[in-house]
Amino acid sequence: MTTLDCEKLAMELQRAERERREIVRLTAQYPNMTVEEAYAIQERLVAMKRENGYRIIGPKMGLTSAAKMAQMGVNEPIYGYVFDYMVVPNGGTVAMSELIHPKVEAEIAFILKEDVKGPNIDAADILAATEYIVPALEIIDSRYVNFQFTLPDVIADNASSSRVVFGSRLVPPVSLELDLLGVSLAINGEARAFGAGAAVLGHPANAIAMLANMLSRKGEGLKAGEIILAGAMTEAVRFAAGDVVFAQFDQLGTVSFRATD
Repeated sequence: MTTLDCEKLAMELQRAERERREIVRLTAQYPNMTVEEAYAIQERLVAMKRENGYRIIGPKMGLTSAAKMAQMGVNEPIYGYVFDYMVVPNGGTVAMSELIHPKVEAEIAFILKEDVKGPNIDAADILAATEYIVPALEIIDSRYVNFQFTLPDVIADNASSSRVVFGSRLVPPVSLELDLLGVSLAINGEARAFGAGAAVLGHPANAIAMLANMLSRKGEGLKAGEIILAGAMTEAVRFAAGDVVFAQFDQLGTVSFRATD
C-alpha cells in the first residue's frame, strides 16, 4: 500500500469519527490489506490527531482474551491510543450525539513510574515499573457499519478508541492480586457483565508486557506517566441515552458515567 493510500484512508477514518457516521470497512476495498499496512494507517491517523493539538494519554490493548484472539485468528492482541479529548470525568456524562454505536467494557489501567522498552519484557518487569493501578470504563466505538470489521480494519481504526472514564482511586500494584481482581458492570442498576483480571491474557500485566514487546519492533516503548489500558475484563455492552453505567471493582472502587442525548 502506498503512502498516499495511508493518508487517504486515515483521513477517511478521521472524518468518520468527526462526523459521527459509519463507513464501509476498509478491507472491502483493500481485501489484501496486511496488519503492517493497517498499523501504518493507524500511525498516520494518530499523527493527524496530534497535528490537531490532541495529546496522547497512553496506549491501549485490544483483543486480549483468548476467545477474541481465536475469533479473529490471531496469536497476539492489538493496540491503539487514547487521547486527551477522549477522557470523561468519573461520574460525568457521555454524549451519544458525539458517537456512532458505542459499547462499554470494564478494564484496569497501569500508570508507569519509569520507562519500559522491549524486547523480552515480562509481567514482573511491568509490575516493578508500575506506580499505580486505576479502574476504568472504556467506551469503544467502531467507525464501521454495524461494528463489523476484520483485524486490519480495527487496527487502522485506532482499535475503536472513543472515550474512557478513569476511577478516582490509585492503588499500588504490590497490594493487589490482579489476576483474581473482579469487576461487575451494571446499567441502570441491572448487572450486565462480570469479569476478572485473569480474562486479560491470564494476568493484566502480561498484556502490558506484550505491548512493550510489540512496540519495540518499531523502536518505541512505554513511557513513565502514561496511563495504559490493559484490555477488557468483561464483554462489551451496548448502552443508550439516559443510561447510567456503573462498575464496581474489587479493591479499586467504582467508576461510572451517564449517557445523554
